Amino acid sequence: MNTIDFAINMELEGQKYYLELAELNQGNELQTVFLMLADSEKQHAELLKKYKKKEALNSKDEFIRPEFKSVFRDLQLFRKEHSAKQLEAYRIASEQEEKSIELYQGLKAKAESVLEEEIFDYLIRQEEEHLILFEELVKLVTRPEEWVESAEFGVREDY
Repeated sequence: MNTIDFAINMELEGQKYYLELAELNQGNELQTVFLMLADSEKQHAELLKKYKKKEALNSKDEFIRPEFKSVFRDLQLFRKEHSAKQLEAYRIASEQEEKSIELYQGLKAKAESVLEEEIFDYLIRQEEEHLILFEELVKLVTRPEEWVESAEFGVREDY
C-alpha cells in the first residue's frame, strides 16, 4: 500500500469513527458536529482519490464551519449530556487528529510536486482545525470538575 492509499484509508476510518460518535450523540447538538466531521473526512478521502487518479482538484479551504462554533452556545445542555464514554471518545479523536497531522507533515516533506505539497498543506490545516475542536470539547467536559474558584489558588484564566 502506498502512502496515498494509506492516507485515503485513514480518512475513511476517521469518517467511520465520527459517524459512530454521531450515533452516540444522537439527539444533542454534537450529533451535527460529528456528522460534519465525518463529511469532512469523506471529502479529504475524495480529494486524495482524485489526486491519485490525476484528476483536476478543487481544494477550496473550508476551516471549522460556523455551525461548529454554535455547539458551544448551550453549555447547560452539553454538560447534562456528556458521559465518561464520550470524554474518552473525544480524547481518542484528538489523538487520531494528531496522528493525521504528523502523517501529512511527513508526506508533505516527501512531496514530489508543488501540487502535492499544497494538498498536504490543506489536509494539515483541516486536521489542525479538527484537533482544536476536540481539545475544546475535552476542556468543556473536564473543566467543571477541575475548576476551583478560590482566592488562595491565585489568578485563574476566565471561565
